[in-house]
Amino acid sequence: MAVTLINPTGLPEIDAYRQVAVASGSKLVFVAGQVSWDAEGVAVGEDDLAAQVEQCYLNVGIALAGAGATFDDVAKLTVHVVDWTPDKMPRLLEGISRAAAKLGVTPVPPATLLGVAALDVPEHLVEVEATAVID
Repeated sequence: MAVTLINPTGLPEIDAYRQVAVASGSKLVFVAGQVSWDAEGVAVGEDDLAAQVEQCYLNVGIALAGAGATFDDVAKLTVHVVDWTPDKMPRLLEGISRAAAKLGVTPVPPATLLGVAALDVPEHLVEVEATAVID
């Protein structure tokens, strides 16, 4: 495996992600920010953050597979959420959990969560981008 995830001593252990990814592969995979569109470009889960997060993660999984990668190869995730407030965390984690169950993975690479004013269209509440490393 090209990516090893660790929580170094001295940093807090966070359930949702690991603090550090050590990559040793030779190919980088950059996945564009994925929104809640299905394969036909129809928005999934209008006004439902958990449903949109789930679809975003499923789309990231599809994009990774297209490059010959999986969530095990992801070294970094960046999540952009419209009008982020901490009370949205349970819905965000619910969406991640539902996608993880469908994908059969535990997506816990280092992650950055950013609150944003807006995304590409008003219907989108979240966007997820990934960087992976494969051999």
